[in-house]
Amino acid sequence: MSRGTYERGTRSYTMSRIRGKETGIERQVRSYLFARGLRFRKNDRRYPGHPDVVLPKWNAIVFVNGCFWHMHQGCSKVSIPKSNVEFWTAKLTRNKRRDAAQIEQLTGMGWRVFTVWECQLDREHAQTTLEELYRQIVSVRS
Repeated sequence: MSRGTYERGTRSYTMSRIRGKETGIERQVRSYLFARGLRFRKNDRRYPGHPDVVLPKWNAIVFVNGCFWHMHQGCSKVSIPKSNVEFWTAKLTRNKRRDAAQIEQLTGMGWRVFTVWECQLDREHAQTTLEELYRQIVSVRS
């Protein structure tokens, strides 16, 4: 069986096992920010999109997005599954539109919104990405 093809029912099962919060990449970002002394709320349901990290003291919100689920533009991890193409195209496009609307709402409420992508947290880029995120969060205090 070639990469990307599944037996009937396997893709659905595989996708159902993917968690929506408390993912490894979310824990990686939160652990780094906590170690640097930042305190935050996680998955706060009071805000549009239930942000992964809310830092009220810094007036900042961080979303930690999986490249596939949020259709990271230009990323090699983004591809539409070859089966049920219409469903996946509609679903992933809806996710992307919803993300944009939520960011617009949050910035309209006065929040500074940061997005960290899964591909930015691989071994090669994680340290630089996290340092830059920290620097941006603490650079301006509202």
